[in-house]
Amino acid sequence: MDLHIDDFYKDCAGGLLQLYQAFPRKHTLYVEDLIGHEEPDEFGLPSKRHQGCFSTLLWLAEEGYLRYESTIRSEALDQAVLTEKGFLRLASPVAEVQLDTQLPASVQRVQRSLAQQLRLALHSGHSERLVALASQLFARPRDIV
Repeated sequence: MDLHIDDFYKDCAGGLLQLYQAFPRKHTLYVEDLIGHEEPDEFGLPSKRHQGCFSTLLWLAEEGYLRYESTIRSEALDQAVLTEKGFLRLASPVAEVQLDTQLPASVQRVQRSLAQQLRLALHSGHSERLVALASQLFARPRDIV
C-alpha cells in the first residue's frame, strides 16, 4: 500500500488550505504545523515523514500552486502565497456536493468550494474523499467538471 501518497494528499491539502485562509497575505508554512512534531533520526536528520511533507510543499511550488521567497532550513517555506492557479482551483465548486437550497447563494458557494470540501475531508479523516478531491485539485482545467 502506498501510504506516502495518502500523506502527500494530506500535506497538499493542509498546506494549500493554510495559504487559502491567509490569502492574499503571505504566510510562513511550517512543516510542523501540518504534520506535528517529528523527532529527527539518530544523525539529527529530519524524519522521512518530515522530509516528505517539506518535499510536497516544494513540489506544489514547482507545479505552480504556490510561490515562496525562501526556505527556513527544511522546516518551512517563508513568505508563501497561493498563485492564481492555486487560488482558482481551491475556489472552484465541487459539482457533486448536495446542499440545502434554502441556504443563501453565498453560503452555498462557500460550502461547494473545493477548499471547504478539502477542509471537511481532512477534518473527518476520510482519506478516499481526500483522494477524490485532490484529483480535482490536480486535474487540468478542461478536466474539471
